[in-house]
Amino acid sequence: MYAIIMSGGKQYKVEEGQVLRLEKIDAALGDQITLTPVLLIATADGEPQIGRPFVDGAEVKAKITEQGKSRKIMIMKKKRRKGYRVKRGHRQHFTAVRIESIAA
Repeated sequence: MYAIIMSGGKQYKVEEGQVLRLEKIDAALGDQITLTPVLLIATADGEPQIGRPFVDGAEVKAKITEQGKSRKIMIMKKKRRKGYRVKRGHRQHFTAVRIESIAA
């Protein structure tokens, strides 16, 4: 059984027991959260439930396992023949969650 959820403007395919890195969610470590909206739920035996645009009454329960920052990404800007160079770095915040259950 798997589901497709939307979080932080991105879509993720999730299964039970999977650990997933999402955009930062304001919650404490160990908190139980509900990930909605759910776009699709597919079971092993039946036809997938496809939402229009979301599946009614569907929810994915997850537990927060980590809050942190990802590795640094370097950003370089340059304009030729102008003497303009800028070097900047960025570390994106993330929340790691473990998928506990998928309910339709």
